[in-house]
Amino acid sequence: MEKLYKKGLFLEYFTVGYNVVEAVVSIVFGYIANSIALIGFGLDSVVESLSGLVLIWRLRKHGKISEEKEEAVEKKATKFVALTFLILGLYVLFQSVKKLIAKEIPDPSLAGIIIAVVSLGIMPILAWLKFNVGKQIQSQALIADSKETLACFFMSVALLLGLGSNYVWGFWQADPIVGLIIVVFLFREGREAWLESKE
Repeated sequence: MEKLYKKGLFLEYFTVGYNVVEAVVSIVFGYIANSIALIGFGLDSVVESLSGLVLIWRLRKHGKISEEKEEAVEKKATKFVALTFLILGLYVLFQSVKKLIAKEIPDPSLAGIIIAVVSLGIMPILAWLKFNVGKQIQSQALIADSKETLACFFMSVALLLGLGSNYVWGFWQADPIVGLIIVVFLFREGREAWLESKE
């Protein structure tokens, strides 16, 4: 069982490390290309990193503190993550609508397309590994995190379609439209995390 907890920890360390790199690269290239879809994707990666840090804390403290204390701290952390999702969702919503109305045309971003493709390759495998370990150690938190990782995969699909449409056909509206799709993910994840913190 201890081996499984170590595997779960390794998966979370990898998730946080990958998401930090993905966030920095996405936000930088999103800013360069004026792409709200890419910036929104990067901001989501920031929150995913925070969520991963909560899980690392939980897995490292397993068996070292009382279950009540563990649950109380996790609920506070989950509430913080939920609020972060909702605040970022409002920001991306505002920026996406503003770009559509003001016709702020983003530049095509090959770097953004590469980020989306890399994420498409990594996220499903990572989600599957987390889900399996979560099932074996009966960790609802790790299972929930595996679903968030899977949501990242679907966001990568949307990002690739949006950036690809702008890159290949010059359909610039796809970028803020994908930003709005990312808003739905952010709000949904924020709502789910908020409800979890209340249980």
